[in-house]
This record gives sequence, structure tokens and C-alpha cells, in this order.
Amino acid sequence: MIPGCYMEQAAINARKARIAIRTIKTVSDALALRGYYKPSGKSGQTLADGLKMLSPEIYGTMNDPRIIELKGLEYVLERLPKGIEKCNRIILTAQEEFENTSFEIIIPPKRRRTSYRVSEKEICFVITRGISEIYDLLTHLTFLTIEAGKIYNQMKKRDGDLTREWIELEKVVNRKTPLQGDELYKAIWNLSILLGRKFQDTRASYDYLEKYANDWNDANILFKIIYGLAKRVEEEKQCRDEELLISFTPSLRDIIGNQSYSKKWASDIKTKLYELGLENRPLHVISANMHSVVNLLYGYGAIHKTGRKKKAEDLYRFINEIRSERKAVREFALENGLYELPDVSGTHIDCQIIDVSKLAGIKFHPELNFSLPQKEKPVILVMDYAFGAQAFEAMDELLEPIETENGNQQFNFRSISIMGKAGILPGKKGDIMLATSHVFEGTSDNYLVDNYLRKEDFSDSVNVFVGPIVTVFGTSLQNRDLLNRFHTSSWKAVGLEMEGGHYQRAISSAMIRGHIPKDIRTGYAYYASDNPLESGQTLASGSIGEEGIKPTYMITKIILQKIMDLEK
Repeated sequence: MIPGCYMEQAAINARKARIAIRTIKTVSDALALRGYYKPSGKSGQTLADGLKMLSPEIYGTMNDPRIIELKGLEYVLERLPKGIEKCNRIILTAQEEFENTSFEIIIPPKRRRTSYRVSEKEICFVITRGISEIYDLLTHLTFLTIEAGKIYNQMKKRDGDLTREWIELEKVVNRKTPLQGDELYKAIWNLSILLGRKFQDTRASYDYLEKYANDWNDANILFKIIYGLAKRVEEEKQCRDEELLISFTPSLRDIIGNQSYSKKWASDIKTKLYELGLENRPLHVISANMHSVVNLLYGYGAIHKTGRKKKAEDLYRFINEIRSERKAVREFALENGLYELPDVSGTHIDCQIIDVSKLAGIKFHPELNFSLPQKEKPVILVMDYAFGAQAFEAMDELLEPIETENGNQQFNFRSISIMGKAGILPGKKGDIMLATSHVFEGTSDNYLVDNYLRKEDFSDSVNVFVGPIVTVFGTSLQNRDLLNRFHTSSWKAVGLEMEGGHYQRAISSAMIRGHIPKDIRTGYAYYASDNPLESGQTLASGSIGEEGIKPTYMITKIILQKIMDLEK
């Protein structure tokens, strides 16, 4: 294909992707308001058609009817409750009182969401993180439905008899003991034929999911999931009452956009600040994980206190070495100005308050190039990662003044720093991105960012890319042509993530309403967890692992240095 034709086709594909995303969002919103739908019905088919048109990179071979997508399946199963493949009743609800019931509580390995197993075929999801969580769930469930239909089509031969591969799969599923040796290899080979995959691919997925055998109190997990998905479709076709039904309770529809969970979350933080007498001190907010700030401020001092001096002079090697010392670091931190605020609101956003005035006398790692402010002692509020649009609700409520007996009390917000992981477009895993703006995917909402973090702040040992960041609807809705369009067109986007635009929307709103000063320092820095434009580097290919230590702690170090310098 000549270059001009290729560019024109890419533009057409990008437009199709935008239409598909808009369709998925519109249908999802409508279904949440309607209250229910069946994936096998018209609405469900519209969602499936939209997902197929979008053809997200994370779902790989989803559109090929001959091949079952295994990496995408692994990704989804780690973010949904165990046993989801058997369920034909899925309910999305607001926080209900389940404490006094016998329902089994299930939290997926890699997504902080709570669900309850009501029966073998019914699961209830508690939605506390807003509309983005609904998009996330419906996308995953639609993908599972598509793959289940493909597996079902491999159950029987044209004459209606069960295939040999399916009969062998049933034998494996009915086993009481784990597969071993030759039996395992034969079973994986048989399953590979059923799935249309190479033996090595199926073996890799078997091994990947089998690591949860102890946690799930089960074995031969991949075989049982494949079997369960197809059997559910078979039961649907045999009886209409067994069709998969996804419902949204009235209580959920009432709270969408109401921010009730975030109100409680923010109120708890402000109340704690008052209890500690910190309400008038300079306040710096960092959206980050729950380990990097604590490890940098307290890790070196904690290890020296124990007498177990570490050999590594390099900061990042030192951080890697003390990962096994988490308990000692935490105990030392709690004695020296750290206050933990585990979430009790349902937002799943834990927090930490750090009183910098209590850091005096603590030994810092030699590579931390800052000294503590001598006059005004700041307070650092570390908030765990929000999820998608939940970031707006959380930040919006946090920046609101608190009602007191003497009227509304504003806090002394001095800086807001957002760090986290994101997909990168021009680089590779472990690189760093600094946002100059946030561009919402699928809408005309765009926000300029006066980012106080600069490329020259960072070491040359890590690649740093500066430019617009696309705020996307969901991790599962990434299309290569659309992302490439954002990167190569005049947008010149360098990355994609889910929360930055929502945070900036809340910050801009707070400035307009006078809740925070217009010259407040804001910073956005991300480390690359994946590259959706590169095969084998999508989120489905696995976590970044130890590669993420250096960029994560480099960003954290620079944010802390900027906070201390600002207060001088």
C-alpha cells in the first residue's frame, strides 16, 4: 500500500474507533439507567459489535472466530471474581449491608472491587468507584461473552455430536486431583486444539492461572474456566430462563454522579487533620501508591535504626533491597510522623498523612538532595490511586472547604502532584511522561497543565517524554489506530491514562470557586507500564515488575524535593 493510501486508511480506522468508543459509552450509560440487559439480546449485541469494531489491543485475537484470546482472558479473569464464568445472574449495586449475611465476599487479585457470591450462579458487584467502574465491568463481561460463544462453537461437530477434544476436557474438569506429568501435557495439547492455539500459548496460560490454585482452593483452573464459559452458553440456548442477565439496582442508579462515597472519604481526611491539629499547616497532596513516599522518607532511617545497614549506595538498588523490610519501615514511620488512614468509605482509596515537622533528626539516603524547611513545616497527604472518573469526585470533594462552627474553613493547599503509571506511545516500559495537557478521548474536553515538573529535573538514565496525555474511558478500550492518530497527528500525544483529565477538571473547578489559589503548584508525572502500540507490550502482557522501581522512585524523589524547596 502506498504511503498516502496507508495514511488515509489509518484515519478511517481511527474514526471508526472513535465511533465505537462513543457507542460503547452511550449504550453503557443507557443500560445503567434502564436497569438491566441480556448480553444475548439486542443491547448486548450492540455492545459486542462496538467492542469488535474497536478491536482493543488488550483483547488481541477477539475478532478471530477460530482462536480463543488467552492473554486477554488472563487479564480479565484477574479483575473479576473467581467463578464468574459460571454465573448467569450478575447484579451491579451500591453499597448494601452484606455484613450479616452468609454470602461469600470475593476481591479479585488485581482490581480493588468487592463482590459477593449470592449463589453458584449469581454474583453481586458493589460499585463504589463511579461510572468508570461500570464501563470497566461491562467491557470485561462483553469480552467474556464473545469468547464464551467462540468456545461453545468448538464443543460440537457439524452432526451435533460432541467433539473428541470436548469429551477429553470434561474428563479433566471432573478430576479430583491436579494434572501432572504426561497427563498434563496431553490435556494441554487437547485444550490447545479446542482453543485454536499453540501448545506453548496454552501451557503459558495454564501456568499463569495455576499460581492462584492455593488462593482459590482449586486446581486445573484454565480447564475449568474454559469449560464453564461454554457450558453457560449451552444452558442459555437450552432454556431462556438461563440466559445471562446483568442488572443495575435502583440504589446504584441513584448514586451515579452523586459522589456520596467521595464525600465520606474526604470528610474522614479533613476530620483527621483537625484531630491532629494540622488544619492550618501548608498541605501538599500527592496521588501515588502507598509505599514510595514512605520508603523514601523513612526507609534509610529505619534500616539504620535496626543496625542492619544495607550495602547499596545507589538509591534505587537500596529501595529494591529493603522491599522485604516493609514491617520495620512502617513501624519506624508510625513513630516519626506517619498517620495511616485506611479507607472505610468504600472508595478503596487509602491515605497517609505525614507531618514533616516530625522528620527532624531522621537520616535520609544520601541521594535525597533536600533539607527540611526550617520555618513553616508542611504536611503531606498521600492518596492512593483513584479509578477513572472517580478521580474527579475524590479531588473535587477533597478541595472543598470543611464546615465548622465558625463557618467554612479552607485548607492551605500548596501543591497537588499526580504520579502513576500510564501507557506510553513513543517509548517503552519504564520510561517517564510529563503532561503538558490532558485530552479526553471521545469528547472535546481538553485541559492545559502548568506542570511544575520539568524534563531537566530528571536524570539522563531514564527517557523522559513531554507532551499531551490522553485520558481514556478504560484500560480495555485502547485501539492502535486511534492511539497512533493521537501520537502522530498535531496532537503529538505521548501517553494515555485514565485519571489525569478528571483530576485537572476538579482542580480547575476548585480554582474557579476560590477553594484553592490559582497559582497552586500542579504536577503530573507517569511511568510507562505498557506500550499499546507495540505487540507484546500491552497491559495483557503482564506487570512491569522491578523495571518500575527506578522511574517510580525517581518521580517520588523529585516531587518531595520540590515540596521541600517550595516551603523554604
